[in-house]
Amino acid sequence: MRIQIENQQTRHKILKRQLRKIAQKILNVSGFPDAELSILIVDNAGIQVINRDYLQRDRPTNVISFAMQEGEGGGVQPQVLGDVVISAERAASDADAAGIPFEHELWFLLVHGVLHLLGYDHERGSVSDAELMEAKEREVFSALLQEFQLDETLSTR
Repeated sequence: MRIQIENQQTRHKILKRQLRKIAQKILNVSGFPDAELSILIVDNAGIQVINRDYLQRDRPTNVISFAMQEGEGGGVQPQVLGDVVISAERAASDADAAGIPFEHELWFLLVHGVLHLLGYDHERGSVSDAELMEAKEREVFSALLQEFQLDETLSTR
């Protein structure tokens, strides 16, 4: 399967079929319709372990991406983009704070994570790199809004 989803948390309902459709639309709009992607949904404790063990940041975060096209061995299987890990717990608290539905925040984090897999970077790059990533996020999210008729508040994320 090209888009694999694993849910390792139980607190928040994850609609895998819907999430898979969202992921496919993200890939389509980004120009990678045939790419392979893995999505892992965890809680804050789970993402903190991953963040600590792989990125040496001992705290929970909302999303982490592991690109298969970077570093040694990158490009061996060009259709395999990598893994996106999302904390459902963090997504829910961020959604509550923003006054938006949990699913919308989850989908936004997936957009953000996939763009990292595609080489977009807002952390290590320049200000223009961050602006480019934000513009791409808006473009992809706009396509999701049109396709899935999501709440317009998402277009301002």
